[in-house]
Amino acid sequence: MNTAAPMPLDIRLMNGLASALFGLVALLLLGAALAWAMRLPLFNIRGVSVVGDVTHYNALTLKANVMPRLHGTFFTLDVDAARQVFEAMPWVRQAIVRRDFPNRLKVQLQEHQAVAYWGAEGDSRLLNSYGEVFEANLGELEKDDLPRLNGPDGQSAQVLAMHRSLQPLLASMDLALDQLEQTPRGGWRAELDSGTVLELGSGNTPELLARTERFLKTVTQATSRYNRSVEQLASADLRHTDGYAIRLNGVRTLDSDDIKKR
Repeated sequence: MNTAAPMPLDIRLMNGLASALFGLVALLLLGAALAWAMRLPLFNIRGVSVVGDVTHYNALTLKANVMPRLHGTFFTLDVDAARQVFEAMPWVRQAIVRRDFPNRLKVQLQEHQAVAYWGAEGDSRLLNSYGEVFEANLGELEKDDLPRLNGPDGQSAQVLAMHRSLQPLLASMDLALDQLEQTPRGGWRAELDSGTVLELGSGNTPELLARTERFLKTVTQATSRYNRSVEQLASADLRHTDGYAIRLNGVRTLDSDDIKKR
């Protein structure tokens, strides 16, 4: 029985090299074909589907404002860059962008929920429910009777947390915080919807709540001594260790002779 002579090594190497080259050329051709196909107009992004609790935007407004800023096709679009484009919209807090074959995007949006104005009087910035500061068209607010909060840079979440702690105490007496400010030195100043200014002083949350509770428990008795209601308080200073000082509208703490002496 005859057996075939083994193929010389150099021929086997040449055959292997030729096969590898043919495979490489085939892969290059396939890659070029795919690159060409991915850029076909068929795959140009043509629409946006919006999901999530969205009030200020819909697919039409997003398409008009965002689509011109998106670059690429279904395959070549930079999804992270697209997310940043959506999150640059005024009311958008967070966007999750996914491709929707063959030429659409599916976007899940989370909008800012405005809970307060932020900054000094006249400042147009807003605060969302996470304590984050953002800017948007105030004319698009669902409600404009929001409280105004203020404080040092980076302390917005802390100020919002303090507001949420104090408001339930005041609500028990049908009072509401209209303004709350943390001063640069760490003190707290509040203004009620009645116009009363409260100097709360500095300290941690339990300390401020304890002062406020002490004030609320006895303020009705203090104002009734002068035939006044709590709503007629001009101001109250809660920074005293053993009590608080109040000033009532229409009530003088000094008589006329004392005033003249001063």
